Amino acid sequence: MNLLPFHSETLVSALSKTEVLEQLSRKTREVNFLDKRSYQEQGLEFNGYIGKSSFRISKVIQKSDTFLPLILGNVEDTARGSILFLTYRLFPGALFFILFWSIILVGFSLFYFLLVKNPINGGLCLGLAVINYLFALFFFHRQVKSSRAKFHELINLKVKD
Repeated sequence: MNLLPFHSETLVSALSKTEVLEQLSRKTREVNFLDKRSYQEQGLEFNGYIGKSSFRISKVIQKSDTFLPLILGNVEDTARGSILFLTYRLFPGALFFILFWSIILVGFSLFYFLLVKNPINGGLCLGLAVINYLFALFFFHRQVKSSRAKFHELINLKVKD
């Protein structure tokens, strides 16, 4: 498991670049969350944008999940198919809040350790910062595993763990 909320992988597919992007675009829609009709279509697997050789997608979910990964991908043609370069990362807003609370808690722990000379409260704040970050990593990697399985299923690859 990575110690950062980040995961990358390179996949080789027997499908051509065009076929991979067509397969993705059949199951992906750009969603306007202010218009309920745009995100209630049945059979969609991903929300996002599919370009000419790259894409930005995330798995369709029914209830909010802070740790849902954003999948950034590039597809390149090869003689026998295509190569997909995938990066899974947190959405910028989720990353901001994890870093914000971790920095606040580390700041409080430094305040208690250095200025107030209260090691119990300093240790408590530092422990909470570590727990906050570890929980975020755990839930992010759990969602990466789920999103990877859905993505691999979509482009007809078998998932290896």
